Formats: sequence, C-alpha cells, structure tokens
Amino acid sequence: MNKIVVIAVGGNSLIADKEHQTIPEQSLQAQYTVKHILSLIENGYEVVLTHGNGPQVGFILLRSDYARGIVHTVPLDICVGDTQGSLGYQFQQALINELKKKNIDKDVATIVTQVVVDKDDEAFQNPTKPIGPFYSKEEAEKRKTENGWDMVDDAGRGWRRAVASPKPKEIVEFNVIKKLVKSGTVVIAAGGGGIPVIRDESGDLKGVPAVIDKDNASAMLANWLNAELFIISTNVKNVCLNWGKPDQKEIYKMTLSDAKQYIKEGHFSAGSMLPKMEAAVDFLEGGGREVLITNYENLETAISGQSGTRIIRLFCTYVPMNLS
Repeated sequence: MNKIVVIAVGGNSLIADKEHQTIPEQSLQAQYTVKHILSLIENGYEVVLTHGNGPQVGFILLRSDYARGIVHTVPLDICVGDTQGSLGYQFQQALINELKKKNIDKDVATIVTQVVVDKDDEAFQNPTKPIGPFYSKEEAEKRKTENGWDMVDDAGRGWRRAVASPKPKEIVEFNVIKKLVKSGTVVIAAGGGGIPVIRDESGDLKGVPAVIDKDNASAMLANWLNAELFIISTNVKNVCLNWGKPDQKEIYKMTLSDAKQYIKEGHFSAGSMLPKMEAAVDFLEGGGREVLITNYENLETAISGQSGTRIIRLFCTYVPMNLS
C-alpha cells in the first residue's frame, strides 16, 4: 500500500468571508481546496480527508433557534452528523470531479464517523470550543442572556458560542475506514472531530452535546492508520510566534520538543493555533513522523519544503563516516 497522509481541513476554510457563506459558495471553496489535495494523490499518497464544521454547526443551531416553537430543535450531536453528511458530500463530489479531470481511477467515500468520549470528561463542565459565526461583544452578551450560551473571545477575531470539547478516545468506524484506505479509496472521515458519543453501562452508544476538536481526532486517526504524514490545513501559511505583535516571527521548521516548549510559553491561542499544535504533538508522540501546517493555497509548495511549518520528532544531521 502507498504511504498514507491524513489531511485535516478547517471548517472556516470553506467560508471565504462574511459576504460569502452560502452553500454554493462553500461548495466552490471545497472545489478550490481539493484541487490542491489532488497533488498528494498524484504523488502516490493514499489520502484520508478530515474536516472541521464549526461555522456550519453554528448555522444549523441558529436556524434551530429561530424556528423554536415551530419545529423541534436540533441536538448538537445530530448537528455534527448533519454536517458530516453535507460537507462530506461537497468534498466527495469535488474530489470525484477533479479525479475525473486528471484521469485518475479512484473511488471516494464519506464515512459517518462516531467518536467515543469519556462521559466524565471535565470539558463538559468547562465549555471552551468556539463554534458558529463571530459576534461583537454586544451581540455576544445578548446571546448569553437570551439563549443561555457560553460565549468566548476567539483569538481577538470576535465572540463565538463555546461548547464542551471532550478528548477523543475511540473511533467506532475505524475498521471500515482502514479497509477502504487499504483498498485505495480516498476516504472522508471523522468530520467535525466525529459525532461525540459515550458508552453507557451496557456498552451501548449514546450521543452527547459536545463538539470534539477535529485536529485532535484527526491526529488519533492518523496514528491509528500509521500515517506517514499528518497535514493540518488552516488559514495561514505558517505557524507564527508572537502572533499579531510587532515581533511576530514565522516558523518554518521545529522539533517536537520545540513545539512543546512554544505551547508551554503560551504562544498560541486556544481558539486558533493551540489545538493544532497540541494535535501535532499528539501525533508525533504517538509514533508519527512528520506534521505539516499550512493553508491549502500553499499545500504543493509546502509538501516540497518551500513553505509551511514542518514539525518532526528530531532534526538529524548527516555526518559522513570516516572510512580511513
């Protein structure tokens, strides 16, 4: 089997800006994204695509709230399932069309994926995961009062609703995903971090109101698949230290120990780069070899080492052996 790459695409990457948030506009962004992913397939990788869903889940919850009293509301786990289907469909269709243009004979499949979490995870008592659209501080206060939402300042970009984000423990459909990857299928899985479920006393699965961080779940999936490469596609070309400050510095290469030190020093925001860096650490500590963080526009050049931020376990310098 060819080398496996897991690429995690952010849900925000499908939202060009506040004026372009409709479904057709998101589909267009999905098409732009997969054009760059095709280079991985052409280079012989077996591709597993995961994706975020923060804005899309937020849109569903807004519609549900506005329709309160007319139709039933939508539980958060069902929102995740809905977005796995809708976003998976958009990516799947875009991939099929691009593969056809390139005369590449590959199947594409989207797997509705459940991810088990611990029912006693402390995240349920401390909602921190931002979802949905951005609000001004005044709008956020109104939502907090009228809707009872927890609201957080998302990396200075605006206020968003915060929900519980427990750690992933088990991918229920992993064996199906693995079989499809081994067959050469391009797989879209663990959308939105997976549908959050717990196992009850009898071992049965049950959905819970949460959103699992997609980068954490993607790192776990990459480890379980023994992926050669884990790519986190975000909205910036490189990881930066001192983001937004006069001494902002782009990082092109770092080791696992560097990444852990930068996290410890507080260089990354909780709603932005921090979960991506934590996922990179999890993947490398779990046996992974290499993580690449960049935006999808620079994916090809990042793979060739010309851009993006590359994180590995340890830098090695070749020293010629003295044969005299």
